[in-house]
Amino acid sequence: MTTEIEETRRIKLIIQIPCYNEEKTLPVVLGELPRELPGIDVIEWLVIDDGSEDATAEVARKYGVDHIVVHPRNKGLATAFTTGLKAALEHDADIIVNTDADNQYKSSCIPDLIQPILDNKAEFVIGARPIDKIENFSSIKKVLQRLGSWTVRVASGTDIPDAPSGFRAIARSAALKLNIFSGYTYTLETIIQAGKKGIAITWVPIETNKELRPSRLLSSIPSYIFHSMVTIVRIFIVYRPFRFFASIGVSLSLIGILLMLRFLYYYFTGSGAGHVQSVIIAGVLTGIGFQTILIAFVADLISVNRRLLEQIKGSIQKNKT
Repeated sequence: MTTEIEETRRIKLIIQIPCYNEEKTLPVVLGELPRELPGIDVIEWLVIDDGSEDATAEVARKYGVDHIVVHPRNKGLATAFTTGLKAALEHDADIIVNTDADNQYKSSCIPDLIQPILDNKAEFVIGARPIDKIENFSSIKKVLQRLGSWTVRVASGTDIPDAPSGFRAIARSAALKLNIFSGYTYTLETIIQAGKKGIAITWVPIETNKELRPSRLLSSIPSYIFHSMVTIVRIFIVYRPFRFFASIGVSLSLIGILLMLRFLYYYFTGSGAGHVQSVIIAGVLTGIGFQTILIAFVADLISVNRRLLEQIKGSIQKNKT
């Protein structure tokens, strides 16, 4: 496995920070970001101001941020992350590190985060937090973090222990392949995409700082669970449409067939008159099941077409940069 980092060229690292009303915490984050690292020739900072209503952009300029992208209105964390990836690629980044504007992650862990990419052992690296040791995480949140990470591991075929972590390093070759569909969060979706697209992904242990402000993404436990599950199901449909719809179709058809066999049993034993409803339900379920299986084939064809379009898009972006 090789990435697009070549030994003969200068390696550029761009650290991106999606922001929304972060004028108070951003100086703390920027004050800890590195300007020099072993194995890196150029380090630049990128701030994505996602429609902030405060002086986030002005603070970024004051502290010497190299690139600032401003959304005219708030579009959400996933869109801000995608904007950052696009901007970083346009500025010739070889490695992109994403971190949060609330100073949750220790910047001193960035060397560990990018090392697997520099060693050509991975294209995508997740910083795994010590969930059990984070004091501001409630017991319920810790359980949800573990449950969510387990679900993503099953859906993606990866071994990432902390899927919701936003502290991650992405090689240029991997960034060109990622396409974010969710408007809620990019964390789960990108890992599942990496697993399904064959992107070499790994993780490293990291440390966290004390909480400066409560998380805005986790407005409530039920909301977080709902949005996370919707994201996982949606990505599974996108990348495994045939298996998803065919499983539903076959299950419904089998139930319908069993009900029909049940009716035939009672019919040939002389008591079929009281079980006509089984025939009706069996017919409905079998019909729906057959149609769902047809949808599975159509969805699979659409998925193939989408993958071809993504490859074309990646080739165009590669040629542009």
